[in-house]
Amino acid sequence: MPTALPDRPALRPTEPRLVARPGRSPALTSGSARAAAQIGVLTVCQAALLVGFGLLITGPARGTWPLSAEDQLDERFEDLRTQALTRASLIASEAGDTATIIAVTVVVCAGLLLVPRLPRWREAVFLSVTVSLQALVFLVISTSVDRDRPEVDRLDASPPTTSYTSGHTGAATALYAGLAVLVLSRVRGPWRKALGGLLLLLPLLVGVARLYRGMHHPTDVLGGLVNGGLSLLIVGRTLLTEDASPTPPPANAMEVALRTAEERAEQVAGRTVVVVNPTVTDEAARETLRLVLEQHGHHEAEFVFTTAEDPGGGQAADAVRGGASLVVVCGGDGTVRAAADALAGTGVPLAVVPCGTGNLLARNLGLPLTPADALGAALSGRVRRIDLGRIEGDRFPATHFTAMSGAGLDAAMLENTGSQAKAAFGWPAYVVAGVRSLRAPRITVAIRLDDGPVLHRTARMLLLANIGSVQGGAALVPAAEPDDGLLDLAVFDPHGPSGWLRTAGILLRGRSKPPRPAARGTFPLTGEEATGTDTGTPVEYFTFRRAELRFSTVQSREVDGDPVRPGRLLVAEVRPGALSVLLPSGGK
Repeated sequence: MPTALPDRPALRPTEPRLVARPGRSPALTSGSARAAAQIGVLTVCQAALLVGFGLLITGPARGTWPLSAEDQLDERFEDLRTQALTRASLIASEAGDTATIIAVTVVVCAGLLLVPRLPRWREAVFLSVTVSLQALVFLVISTSVDRDRPEVDRLDASPPTTSYTSGHTGAATALYAGLAVLVLSRVRGPWRKALGGLLLLLPLLVGVARLYRGMHHPTDVLGGLVNGGLSLLIVGRTLLTEDASPTPPPANAMEVALRTAEERAEQVAGRTVVVVNPTVTDEAARETLRLVLEQHGHHEAEFVFTTAEDPGGGQAADAVRGGASLVVVCGGDGTVRAAADALAGTGVPLAVVPCGTGNLLARNLGLPLTPADALGAALSGRVRRIDLGRIEGDRFPATHFTAMSGAGLDAAMLENTGSQAKAAFGWPAYVVAGVRSLRAPRITVAIRLDDGPVLHRTARMLLLANIGSVQGGAALVPAAEPDDGLLDLAVFDPHGPSGWLRTAGILLRGRSKPPRPAARGTFPLTGEEATGTDTGTPVEYFTFRRAELRFSTVQSREVDGDPVRPGRLLVAEVRPGALSVLLPSGGK
């Protein structure tokens, strides 16, 4: 394959010229127009919804309950007035005043953009657009819905707008709740939750103050909360969530990526094969990945697709036989496992692109969970060798696993989770299935680790682990490392509600890594463990190089998140350094 790229035609004058930024393909940065269009469409829907509600409460539903009781509630607030409460309500009301909202928004946005070491343009745009959008919708509502203010003694001058909706409450919701989102999602520290809670409380205080001061009906305040909240949701979902709305590449994206690759990257020698699970990667995602490959010098990468009959192993094996120097796998843990099984011991490096539900290996290897970012990070990193677990049992042949395998509750949970539920809800679908599986009987198992004595246990779940953490950062097997030459066994056996609480406490608290064995790979056994009897603890951890688990009855079993045929035997052993993986420089 020639190393020089062919001459490219000049860009047409009508095409936007995309400017390259170090470390990122310029073809992947042109989402502003799409984001603006998305915000605009949703804002029109927001305004229509609130105008419709306003016309309903001032028209057909005006005399129905609870709207018929609003006047009495307004009068009740008037009866509660005292000098101290009036002074406090003035302070709260001023927090939602137009001048206050504008001043706070300008100061915060200026700080986000100008403070050294803190430039946060995305957060500044999020906050300013949210507040502005709420104000724009408020103006549309106030010109469309005519509602008189409450017939009580009003403590403030009535502005030339209708009572519906409460502009103070809507503006306060957009600003202070928006600040709470930024604090809770972007700031670290023990005080962030307290500050976030205080900021979320402010719009409610503003709303109550407006009711107390006789300026609005309760439904006006409710409308303000909804207006500010919807603006916050629309803008935040579009601007703050990196992968919320994938942007299709522009028409000249490939040309720009090739140009950038020519300027910044030597062509990588060898053949690159990309194994893709088409059920979790659409055409736009594949094109984006191709652009990332081009940027890093992997030109003319070959894309091959998995099938229901061959989830990735055959494609990876064919790539090795065809002389591939790199195999990229785009899919979930099952696709990665199948490809890793074929690549084990070959020395051909694997680049993991997480596109599935769990993505446990990617999480534990320190890869980003956005596919394009994960691929870019891997291609910018270096080759590392990690362990694999080799597992077999009665009624299923030997294979490798990269993350976790096991029997009991987790396997039953996977069996009970349908593909439609996973596609619709992601990994939380497993939680629902897990609750349904709690009534399964306990497992009675005989465990032999390396050359140690046989241990007899009862358990709800047994995990053979090459990695330690799962979704949400929960460390199910804290000591497990993918490159330590050992595997870990976790035996979960909580009894009753207190046992589950103790188990949850152990997992939430974390557990210090147990000492690694000097010889055989198992913990030194003392006391009850030496006799092979149950210790009564809700969670036990062991390390090993070879483990044999024999169950008294047929059990559900799983390998890297995929159920396998039930049976009564699992035999696992570690294959140290069997898989070469491209990892970011700061990865495992």
